[in-house]
Amino acid sequence: MIRSRKERGIGRLVAVVFLAGVVLVTGAVWTNTFGAGDRFDGLMTRIRLIVAPPPDRPIQATVDVTDPPPTPTPAPILTAAPGQTLIPTPTPGPTPVRKAVDFKLHTTPRTMFASEVTDVFCAPAGVQIVLAIDGKADNSAAFQREIAGRIGEWESRRDSRNGGWGPAAIAQALAAYGVPGYQIRAYEGRDKALRDSAAAIRTMNAPVLIMAWRGAHTWVMTGYTADADPTVFPDATVTGTYIYDPWYPLISSIWGPSDPPGTFQNLDEMRRNFLQWNRPEGSYPDRDGKYIVVVPTVPIPRT
Repeated sequence: MIRSRKERGIGRLVAVVFLAGVVLVTGAVWTNTFGAGDRFDGLMTRIRLIVAPPPDRPIQATVDVTDPPPTPTPAPILTAAPGQTLIPTPTPGPTPVRKAVDFKLHTTPRTMFASEVTDVFCAPAGVQIVLAIDGKADNSAAFQREIAGRIGEWESRRDSRNGGWGPAAIAQALAAYGVPGYQIRAYEGRDKALRDSAAAIRTMNAPVLIMAWRGAHTWVMTGYTADADPTVFPDATVTGTYIYDPWYPLISSIWGPSDPPGTFQNLDEMRRNFLQWNRPEGSYPDRDGKYIVVVPTVPIPRT
């Protein structure tokens, strides 16, 4: 059927309006005008989850860390002669000295720090940083893309409702590249999470991964300051941390500018950035409302 000139004109007008809309939307997404880019990313994520949802495979369990009740010390068994009373005399040990501690792993940002290649690669970049510190990887963009490209081997909707990276995938990726034994831990309080992380860094000689920004971002903790040795004093308070932030040198519209690798973050900064897990995509019963870290449990020998 041959359309009239009027119909052809209307068709061209519709096409022009459609193309103009595509250009405007694309430009708005590119510049994130009125948050259009964020909404577009969210829409694409929802479409991807419908078309190719992440597998529901088992993941490493999150260890819920609580302070155990004190263990009573059993009294020594003594034998006395009839009519004799024996009073046990404890053997005094050396009293540990309580003093401030400033400890950090020996790291070289030039060869060990990796900025995330894209704004969603913080987890593979965090994995890469840990591997580089442990001598298992370089800090090239190509290697980071390799790590990111293997997420299909480790992703599970139990770890990330959106698919992709979560703490369990981070631990699996580290093991796949020769650094096994990282454990996901959850804490009711930030102080306890930081104290245990500091103790793990000191005893395992290895960095800790912190789930910052309510679980949306990955930081690598390479050292700390404390008012006492956290491996000796269970009431030690961590007063600051040394952090490798893969976001550097980017600037977040929510969290502000990032800091260079190895920057000391005082308690105010840790309170601002290290917050309880709270993800918008769904419920995580073993993580929600808790401070999440991925901690080494296998010591790394270093010279």
